[in-house]
Amino acid sequence: MPVQVELSRIYIREMVDMQIIELSEVGGTRSFPIVIGMTEACAIERRRKGCSVERPQTHDLLSNVIEAFGGTVDRIEIVALKEGTFFAKIVLHQGKKEIELDARPSDAIAVAVSCNAPMFVAEDVLAEAAAAPASATPPFQDGSDEESDAADDDDDAAEGDDDDDVDDDVDNLFGEKPDSGKP
Repeated sequence: MPVQVELSRIYIREMVDMQIIELSEVGGTRSFPIVIGMTEACAIERRRKGCSVERPQTHDLLSNVIEAFGGTVDRIEIVALKEGTFFAKIVLHQGKKEIELDARPSDAIAVAVSCNAPMFVAEDVLAEAAAAPASATPPFQDGSDEESDAADDDDDAAEGDDDDDVDDDVDNLFGEKPDSGKP
């Protein structure tokens, strides 16, 4: 039986290729990270922050195409974990017909966020991913923000900014300047 999860954290760092999202069990205590690309991370974060863009992004386009053909995104499911790689599907409804599309988890999650669709993980995948050794999931190895905070503090010091804003890198990606209280 699939377990419903929600996006609990997203780590976007401009200086590295590896972006990480964390999914957490709804009503439970298990969580796990997934490494995703910068494009998907930015699309997910833009939607979460309510930032609009002038033209549809790829995940918005897919959602619009599904809707134009009379379909709705019912849910996304992360269905397998093989050799450290997650596999997902987007489940659509078109009338009474259910359609399953194979997808990378990052794309499926971006579509779910775009459509406000629920996300699920197969129980065996959640059990395996949540039990993975901490060393296999950098940069937040123990579930804390210490490593991100330390890197952010170094960035802040170099910029003459002493606030503890972990989201500086995310804000800068969207052309927003963190409010530092300086003119």
